[in-house]
Amino acid sequence: MRPALDLMAQVPRLPEGDVIDLGCGSGAAASALAARFPDRRIIGVDSSPAMLAKAAETGVYADLIEADAATWRPDTPPALIFSNALLQWLPDHDTLMPHLVALLEPYGVLAVQMPRQEAAPSHRLIREVAAARYPDRFGASDAFRAPLRPATGYVRLLEPEGEINAWETEYVQRLQHAAEGHPVRMFTSSTAMRPVLDRLTAEEQTDFIAAYEAALSPVYPQEPDGTVLFPFLRLFFVLRRGIL
Repeated sequence: MRPALDLMAQVPRLPEGDVIDLGCGSGAAASALAARFPDRRIIGVDSSPAMLAKAAETGVYADLIEADAATWRPDTPPALIFSNALLQWLPDHDTLMPHLVALLEPYGVLAVQMPRQEAAPSHRLIREVAAARYPDRFGASDAFRAPLRPATGYVRLLEPEGEINAWETEYVQRLQHAAEGHPVRMFTSSTAMRPVLDRLTAEEQTDFIAAYEAALSPVYPQEPDGTVLFPFLRLFFVLRRGIL
């Protein structure tokens, strides 16, 4: 939750309107949003019915909407669109980000956090191992690169839309020992690895995981207590929309 809380802490005073948790998932940020904005309606938006069902269990959301974040439109302009670790999955940020700003109330805020880890060994090795072992399907080593630019790129893109504050933070996470495999592989298995695993047979998945873990071990060695130190870069921006 720390990146979400760090993002939330930089949201300035809001105009009237709802708070949208865009890509709310299971509602991990729900309680924090409610505490930060106690007098606002919190609305969750996600494309997964299963995640929305879990989000409903938090009891925080005034409404939950099943929708694709790229095409969703609110009934009324919100005061805040808060998006934590979602938009890195969506393409064409040149169009997407201005579109989200345009949905806001005047002086409304778009607050975004996205992992920017694609150049780190944890993610680069996924592409390289896949390309080396299965060149017929993964010929380009950058085929799975996320559509992200550095913080300066989002400033240049969005400064015509209003006042923007952008930054990057590298968090050093201590991953616990996992009997099932290398802790970094366990961390990436449900996210960054999915585009590869989804295109492999069960036997090929086993082969790929073994090769990926072998490549990870010298880059992310175990500490004396069995844990692994895992630097993880995240990109943030908070934009207050200008007057219409």
